[in-house]
Parts: sequence; C-alpha cells; structure tokens
Amino acid sequence: MVTATFIASFLLSSMLVTTAIAAGVFSVKYKYAGQERSLAAFKEHDRNRQLHILAVAGIDLPLGSSSRLDPVGLYYAEIGLGTPTQNYYLQVDTGSDIMWVNCIECKDCPITSSLGIDLKLYNVNDSSTGKMVSCDQEFCREINGAQLPDCKANMSCLYLEIYGDGSSTAGYFVTDVVQYDRVSGDLQTTSGNGSVIFGCGGRQSGNLDSSNEEALDGILGFGKSNSSVISQLAASGEMKKMFAHCLDGINGGGIFAIGHVVQPIVNMTPLVPNQSHYNVNMTAVQVGGNFLNLTTDLFEVGERGTIIDSGTTLAYLPETVYEPLFRKIISQQPDLNVFTDRDDHTCFQYSGSLDEGFPNVTFHFQNSVVLNVYPHEYLFPYEGLWCIGWQNSGMFSKDRKNITLLGDLVLSSKLVLYDLENQSIGWTEYDCSSSIKVQDEQTGIVHLVGPNIISSASNQNTQFVIILIFLTMLLPHLFN
Repeated sequence: MVTATFIASFLLSSMLVTTAIAAGVFSVKYKYAGQERSLAAFKEHDRNRQLHILAVAGIDLPLGSSSRLDPVGLYYAEIGLGTPTQNYYLQVDTGSDIMWVNCIECKDCPITSSLGIDLKLYNVNDSSTGKMVSCDQEFCREINGAQLPDCKANMSCLYLEIYGDGSSTAGYFVTDVVQYDRVSGDLQTTSGNGSVIFGCGGRQSGNLDSSNEEALDGILGFGKSNSSVISQLAASGEMKKMFAHCLDGINGGGIFAIGHVVQPIVNMTPLVPNQSHYNVNMTAVQVGGNFLNLTTDLFEVGERGTIIDSGTTLAYLPETVYEPLFRKIISQQPDLNVFTDRDDHTCFQYSGSLDEGFPNVTFHFQNSVVLNVYPHEYLFPYEGLWCIGWQNSGMFSKDRKNITLLGDLVLSSKLVLYDLENQSIGWTEYDCSSSIKVQDEQTGIVHLVGPNIISSASNQNTQFVIILIFLTMLLPHLFN
C-alpha cells in the first residue's frame, strides 16, 4: 500500500467535523450488474492488482506509492462534494487508501464514461467550503514524515500515486465537505455532511486517463492506512474503526457500512501483523468431506498469509493447493470433457444441478473461522459452458510467485466485517438484500440498516444500488 514516508497519522481536529447523528449513507453501484461475467476481463483486472501485491514491498518514491492494485474497479459510489454540492462517482475499494477526484486543472482526465454516468472535474475555487492544504500544514508534514525542504507558505501539499499496471495520478490535497444521507432511525435517513481531506487529481496516465471507456471520477479508499476514509472518520473519535460489506455481484445490491455491526454475529480471525493489505492465516482446505493433504506453511508466502481483497474478482491459490483441489472437484463427474481454451479458461459442458453435482469448498482459518464456497459461486457460465473460477497463482503471476488471494468469488453473498480496532476480520453467509443492525457507540442505540433499490437518473439500466452507511457518533460540542 502507501509507504510510510507518504502517509502517516492525521490531525484529529482537521480531519472531520460532522453535523450528523447516528449514520450517513452513500449509494454504491456494481458496474456489471445483470451481465454475464467474462473470465477473460476478470483475469485481466486481477492481473493488474496482483502485479502490485507482489511488488509493493519494493516501491520507494519521494512522495510514496499507491495502495491501489488496479484502477478499474467493480463497485462505485455516488457522493456529493463541495458547497454548492456537485455529485461525483468514485470507485469503492478496500485495496486502496486515499480518496481522490479528477480536478479542473487536468488536461487528459476522462469526461465521458460508457457506464452511463456524468463525469465532472472538481474545482476547489467553485466551492465556498473548499480549501487547499498547504505544504507547511501539520497534515502535509505528517504524511511526508517532515516538512518538505523546499516548502514555502501557501505552496500546495502534493501527492503522487503509482499503480500496479503503470497507471498514475498526481495532484494536491484539499479539504472540503462531503455530502451524504445520515441514518436517523430504523431504515430512515436525513441529510448530513462532514469535512475530509482528499486528493485533487491534476495529471492521470494509463487506465486513469481519458482512454478508459469505463472511467469514473476517482477512488474512495477503504484501506488500512491513516489516510483512508475509515481512518479519517475514526480519528475524529466519533466511531470505531470498523466497517462491513455485503456485496451482491449478480444483482448489484447490498450494504457497505462503517461502524459497529451487532447483527448478524460474525466470527473473527486475526489479521497478520505489519501487512499493508487485509491478510489472514489459513490453516486448511476442505473439498466436500475431505481435507487436502497440505502443510500449513503453504499459505505463509513471505509471511503474508492469505490476502482478502474484495476488489479482486476470482480466487488464486498456490499450485500445490490448486492442483489437488481441481482434481477433487472434477472427480465428482468422471465423464466430464474438461478442456482449456486459448484464454486459459478451464471449462466443460454440464446440464445438471451445480450444487448437487459438485462439492463445496471450505477454507479454514485461525480461531476456527471457516469460509464456505458453493459450486454455483466458483463455477461461471461462459458461452454455453461452465468454467472454473479457481486460478493457479503460480501460472498467473509473471514471476511465477505463488500467493493465496481470495476475491469476490468467495466473498459474494457474505457479510464481511473489518475490525481494525482489534486487528481482525470475519465473515458470515448472509442475504445481502436483507437488513443488518448497527450500534451507536455513544448512545448504545441500535439502528436497522437495509439496502435500497434506486433507479439511477444517469443510467436507467443500473437499477440496484448498495447503500454505504457511515456510522458516526453524536458529538454535540462539534455542532454549529
């Protein structure tokens, strides 16, 4: 993710001043809702993310390196920025940290998108609440580890992000008001806003520039560093550093909630210490009723453990795991004609029930936490065939490194809870179209939060949205 010289801690008083009560809401949409999933497109998407995962430890730039793994995201949120409010569409990503938007100075930023959304360029001068972050401010000194030697009064605090596929964004930091709907009761919202620091992109390259047909206005990061949205909100003291998502990649519905989820109950496993991503310790793999004969150190590549990444689409396993898992699955149907096409899709024809004809796959983790993946989740329809979503990470990566990376393939239809207060993560199978309960940490009041189904004015074909809930606490002394 971001190197230590780029992002450090934030000033509590300058990050967030909120005028909301219990929670806030952004709508979040899935790019490919209702479409047949393309393995070729997904594998290309994942390839760029893995390039950065394998290389992140060696990046050393003056201002820092990106925690983004791939600029083409799966989910995006509509948020309001500035006064008067302008709406922007940002990718929601647990694999990146800072929030940034394309800005008016940008000469090659995208202005149109095939997603049917209206893109805009942010202008801090058009917002009465927008302010530049100067290089001599404490915020800029913190993220750089010290004040920049050439810094003079009123000079901007600059940033540079380099992505795994070579794309980049550069610009400066600003602070402005983020508009959202706050949760005021069970399934009820009212208007709210808060002030956050984010990047103003002035130069984009690669997949972030105007050549990207599925362009967005920027990125909304939910990574682990102090620069992420979740960290900024938690730094205000109004909420716990916890969030959860329940994403339905087929219908596009679900929930993305920041705060203390009290229902459903989620079993947790500890995060691997000193890692930039959300890494956990896997202990075993089970196919049907049989455990694969594996050694536990298989999952400890570089002491990273297993990476949980909602921005990766498929699931990548070391070859010594992939091969026996693949054989066990196929052995359930010995008459299958299995073949691999020129795009490395491993496919077959099958007309029966997937869940009755093939075994479940169960991953076991520290603290006896399990993750079940069903045949209808790991098998994809493709041109009249069924193709296997499990991938051999050694064959996939350019340097043949084996990593264990579990993406949306195994996370869909599950509520995934990230507890950064206690450095743990967990999940439970859940209907993402139903409601969850979140607790106000100050008052103890529990609110019912559910997904909305809203038609988009800018894209009538996208009918389902995910509600992004910002669970914040009441601090009357901050109110104006």
